[in-house]
Amino acid sequence: MNIFDFFTPKALTYYLFDDSTIRQALEKFDKHKFSVIPLIDRQGKYITSVSEGDILRYIKNDAAFDIKKAEHIFVRDIEKYRSYQALDLRVSMERVIELALEQNFIPLVDDKNAYIGILKRKAILEYLYKKTK
Repeated sequence: MNIFDFFTPKALTYYLFDDSTIRQALEKFDKHKFSVIPLIDRQGKYITSVSEGDILRYIKNDAAFDIKKAEHIFVRDIEKYRSYQALDLRVSMERVIELALEQNFIPLVDDKNAYIGILKRKAILEYLYKKTK
């Protein structure tokens, strides 16, 4: 089993920049039907991941929230309920499996913490399922 059996490169993934607004995030979630998406800075470094739930909690806690306000609040500034841990390419397959039990995707970074892609839990499960047949 090799980490590249499940790897989806950055060019084939969706992500948000940390200076994206809540409105931009909502539009990307809606268009691509995601519930969580990686958040990177303009230099390509992985910051964390942001979820629809993070945004909904922000909206719920801001009594004066409206869609116009969403154009001026950056996703980097909202509280994240949970952090999606990133792994580097030298990670053991045991650690990949452990983290896949907790996250539906695992962001991958290089040795400079630059976002290079993801490992999808679905791809890992499909691979393991095929191995049992």
